[in-house]
Amino acid sequence: MSNTVLITREPVINKQHKITANRLIVHATTVADAVQALDGLADVWPATHPVFISLYRLVPTPDLLDWIAPANAMVEIPTQSIAHPLTLALIPQLQATGVSLNLTWYQNDTILPPNVPWRFVIIDAKRHSLPPNPPGLSIAWGLNDVPDFRNAILEGYDGASGWFFLRGVKSDGKLAPSHAQIVRLLNLVRRNAEVKEIETVLKQDVALSYKLLRYINSAGFGLMCEIQSFRHAVTILGYEKLNKWLSVLLVSASRDPSAPALMQTAIARGRFMEKIGAAFFDKSELDNLFITGAFSMLHLLLGASLQSALEEMHLPAPIADALLGGEGVYAPFLKLARALEGFDDKDLAALAKELHISPEQVNRAHLEALAFADSLQFS
Repeated sequence: MSNTVLITREPVINKQHKITANRLIVHATTVADAVQALDGLADVWPATHPVFISLYRLVPTPDLLDWIAPANAMVEIPTQSIAHPLTLALIPQLQATGVSLNLTWYQNDTILPPNVPWRFVIIDAKRHSLPPNPPGLSIAWGLNDVPDFRNAILEGYDGASGWFFLRGVKSDGKLAPSHAQIVRLLNLVRRNAEVKEIETVLKQDVALSYKLLRYINSAGFGLMCEIQSFRHAVTILGYEKLNKWLSVLLVSASRDPSAPALMQTAIARGRFMEKIGAAFFDKSELDNLFITGAFSMLHLLLGASLQSALEEMHLPAPIADALLGGEGVYAPFLKLARALEGFDDKDLAALAKELHISPEQVNRAHLEALAFADSLQFS
């Protein structure tokens, strides 16, 4: 297999601002290379949401039939290659195997082959308005920011794909009282306060207690028994693991309409850093890597500047250095996590090479992180 197969991604957002699918962009030299890379990731495949597969600049050919596609996979067929003989041969064969098809870069004058039930239709909203009666659920692509998304939904789109929700969010305020309460809990756990003292704070907000226990008991955590109370959590997990899960609680505290997608992205960043950093750091530092990735979006989630949010917490120096200055031992791993959220596979490859991490390791940690983030319920 070519050692240059890398996978980047962008989320698909529904009208309620939630991630309901993930679009994986496979950067490969040939379709056969892409197939081999995808087959090697079957055991870490994210199964919670549909997964769109884009072959990026490659023409979809019958080589793709060698891929044992998971049940939730959908293959994208670009309009630029829809008349290509090999793509025309592939489409009915994919249909026969039960693989769903999406149409990308659809325009009003696109000539489509007959009898193809397209599930989703991706339209470049920067260049084209929404055509009447698209042949599937319409997904806007190329939106600049959150206001653009709102306009696209008003125009009639069913959702959007991309990272527009990272822009157009104000972040110059102070922490809200509900956020400050979680920060207080974090600080108590970090200094190993008495369980009774921490429980007193948690009891002041029953909703926080419920969310914390729900996250700890989620499938992604992999516990053998159900955690029934905070005291039970301390006994089973210890303070270090609780520090991590209170950090998840802080990330998920926002009630902004765009928050669910931001939360999921933040957790995916953190989990990726934790997974990819396992070969570089002592086990005791992995939770700090997770927190670094998860907190990299605090300014968007909490509506406060990153500086003011972090001032309230007593974070270890490597976390603060990476988040505030892009420096220190965690910074290269945060850059790598962010590079997964784009189309520049060359930048991603360069960052991985600097860390002596193989593309296979990057792809595996990426999909493991995505599966983990998708398993949590941010509502």
